[in-house]
Amino acid sequence: MSHQTGIQAGNDVKEIFASAKSGDQYRVLKIVIEDEQLTLAATKKSSMKWDHEYDSLLLPLLEDCMPCYILYRLDSSNNQGFEWIFLAWTPEHATVRNKMLFAATRATLKKEFGGGHIKDEIFGTTKDDLNLSGYRKYLTSQAAPLPLTAAEEELRQIKLHEVQTDISVDSKHQTLQGVAFPIHKDAVAALERFRERQINYVQLQVDAEQELICLCSTELTELKDLPSRIPKDSARYHFFLYKHSHEGDYLESTVFIYSMPGYKCSIRERMLYSSCKNPLVDMVENQLNMEIEKKLEIDSGDDLTSDFMYDEVHPKQHAHKQAFAKPKGPQGKRGGRRITRTPADEQEDN
Repeated sequence: MSHQTGIQAGNDVKEIFASAKSGDQYRVLKIVIEDEQLTLAATKKSSMKWDHEYDSLLLPLLEDCMPCYILYRLDSSNNQGFEWIFLAWTPEHATVRNKMLFAATRATLKKEFGGGHIKDEIFGTTKDDLNLSGYRKYLTSQAAPLPLTAAEEELRQIKLHEVQTDISVDSKHQTLQGVAFPIHKDAVAALERFRERQINYVQLQVDAEQELICLCSTELTELKDLPSRIPKDSARYHFFLYKHSHEGDYLESTVFIYSMPGYKCSIRERMLYSSCKNPLVDMVENQLNMEIEKKLEIDSGDDLTSDFMYDEVHPKQHAHKQAFAKPKGPQGKRGGRRITRTPADEQEDN
């Protein structure tokens, strides 16, 4: 940018820069552009700690319509000397020409002063951007981690909730367990009633605050009612007694349904339900001795039609695929005469 304007610092400015960097007599330097040169417009000396006099020294130097550069000395230092804040003031009411001129010369000023002395660089269009409160907000934003994409945030949540994966005799049970929230006694009682065929439907939910799997509903549910039992904005676990006939036999099959309406749920909710699912199924099958004929995962209750449920519980056996049958040629026509003898054979005959 500096090569576009050709503006340089005058000798007097360079001398002030050298003096300011070598001692502590100056607190503030204000630089403007005049006659196509970087010119010193004002200086302020220090009398207190840097943050105690920051606003009182800096803000009066900011004009409403004229850009400028401000160099403000901190009390901290590095191996080159005191550290400075470089503030580029470009008010909204400045002319377009001045805005472009100061923007294009900013790199020149940093080079003339010495980038090793500059700790922070702030650009401001309002005084709230450059006052002490604005500077502290800038420091907070710089210290904060970079924003994550949705995929990165989901990966971070997975790492936070992942279980130990070291494989050994002692750790095998732990790796299979996942996030094993305890099941509320009411939910256990409902599952026992379900096992004894006293009820035909149980819905469970994860209470993240209490870290429990709780009972949500045991409402009498027929297959036609099942889609309406699936929430559209939150995840659930469902145990459904599927009563039907198959090949002439009447059957009652236990179907476990894990419903998760996609990204309508928070990342945390998706992680919790996904992590708690296997431990829940393991407890139901091994401790309650309940046989689950089919486990389903759906994102919408609209999928639970009669045909869908039947095909899931009794998947169709695919017939043996027949080999490709070569089509027959045209009937009643032999086609054109084919050459079956080479010219050399014909010459021998002659």
